[in-house]
Amino acid sequence: MCGEGSNITSEPTFFIFAFSTSENQRLIILTVFLVIYLIILSGNLLIIALICLEPRLHTPMYFFLCNLSTLDIMYVSTVLPKLIYVCHTGDHVMSYTSCMVQLYFSCASGSIESYLMTSMAIDRYVAVCFPLRYSLIMSKKVCVLLAFPAWFISLVNASILPCFVHNLTYFGLVLLKSFYCELKTLMNASVSDISSLKTIIIISIIYIGFIPSCLILASYIRIINTILKIKSSAGRWKTFSSCSSHLSIVILCYGSAITFYLSQTHEQEIVLSFMFVTLVPMLNPLVFSLRNRDITQAIRRRIDNGVTLFGCPSSSTKERKR
Repeated sequence: MCGEGSNITSEPTFFIFAFSTSENQRLIILTVFLVIYLIILSGNLLIIALICLEPRLHTPMYFFLCNLSTLDIMYVSTVLPKLIYVCHTGDHVMSYTSCMVQLYFSCASGSIESYLMTSMAIDRYVAVCFPLRYSLIMSKKVCVLLAFPAWFISLVNASILPCFVHNLTYFGLVLLKSFYCELKTLMNASVSDISSLKTIIIISIIYIGFIPSCLILASYIRIINTILKIKSSAGRWKTFSSCSSHLSIVILCYGSAITFYLSQTHEQEIVLSFMFVTLVPMLNPLVFSLRNRDITQAIRRRIDNGVTLFGCPSSSTKERKR
């Protein structure tokens, strides 16, 4: 359980101050954030609906992709609605409880995404290096054993960092120069000694970032080694294309996260924070659908059959029945 902390007299109030704008500029930013949020929701819901409704997509790779889309919706829904509200009302104040909720889901989402990316890398490794035994190795039971601990362990461990942040001391109205209550920003705004928190972060990075990234790297070393042994260039490209979508998202996700925590200026942090929160969840469905023939074919079948993604007959189906 979290300790009471040193600021026991009253909970701090946070002031989200990522940008300073006029009324007209705020309206433009509100529109941009709303459009981005709707794109993320619709894109990831489309992926989830397709995977659930299309029997041909009931494979390990799409099982993990469905988990990833669910995670993206959960993550952005804890950040963007509040940001849209701020732009709409001009009220930048955030309560302590709301801030801790954002921090919790931010920590949990980062951990879950890292483990899911690792599971998808293992899936691609088995598919490329052991194609004849792929169905046997990547069974439904194995997929669940890879995905469920990623969610359960991450959701449980995500409470550790908020507990340490709870013990930090803040004075008055705390100005957070960020889009949301992010760990690095909260640490910089505190007047407490954060050495113990830094130690916990380093340990978390090892388990959440370093070990999964090593597994992903090892998987792709074996994948590339196997691809180079394929004699035909067409065969090499076909095999590599089955991994390119996942590899693109891994580079974008880890690259933006590492760059953010190594950034030095406030302006860099704002831009990279925005990219990490919005760009990755928005690009996930686009990358996996536009560069994936199974997804595009599933969409075409749904359109050609005149059936909506949610199983309800469309107008064209009703007309044919008549």
